Amino acid sequence: MSTIEEKLQAVRRSIAQAATEAQRPPESVTLLAVSKTFGADAVLAAAAAGQTAFGENYLQEAIDKIAAVRLALPQTVLAWHFIGPIQSNKTRPIAEHFDWVHTVEREKIAARLSEQRPDGMADLNICLQVNISGEASKSGVSPSDLPALARAVAQLPKLRLRGLMAIPEPQTDPVLQRAAFAQLRVLYEQLRADGLPLDTLSMGMSADLQAAVLEGATIVRVGSAIFGARDYS
Repeated sequence: MSTIEEKLQAVRRSIAQAATEAQRPPESVTLLAVSKTFGADAVLAAAAAGQTAFGENYLQEAIDKIAAVRLALPQTVLAWHFIGPIQSNKTRPIAEHFDWVHTVEREKIAARLSEQRPDGMADLNICLQVNISGEASKSGVSPSDLPALARAVAQLPKLRLRGLMAIPEPQTDPVLQRAAFAQLRVLYEQLRADGLPLDTLSMGMSADLQAAVLEGATIVRVGSAIFGARDYS
């Protein structure tokens, strides 16, 4: 058994434990393996262990990796999620290569993704990134501006608004972790009550995935706990 396979199994057990505690079926939580900075070989090892959803932050690295993985596994369907910041000049390749985008925070970016999504491809799944902790250094729409953005994005063709994403301020206290995720869940439920058919809460990473699952996460984004420490040198 590969190290990646062993780590995947451990993460899945953690998700299942949290889901059971929350009285949710474990399959209600999708594990998104964040493969940024790791090569196609790491993705192939994870795919061999049954992982099907992968998250990428760096666009050119991701495009090259997607091509390499598709060449190696032409019959395997994987879902690719873009989870990095989006610059206006990068929307076309994102629209052309990804199945999901988690980091939309402006209507302009959503409109460009809509315009540039190729004909014949399935609608691009969109999560709106919310700056839930109000940090000046963090990306994301403010909670007060979220409803207007959500209504605007929901009207755009070739996009499917699925839900919300957040990266709260890091906390080691599980109570504080859950409090931030609960804030995002309340916003999500308010939008659903207003008639938007959302089904996705993308929240929780390696250090806080259990708190996120307890508060309703449907996607958890886990990298280092699967692939190991990253080398940014």
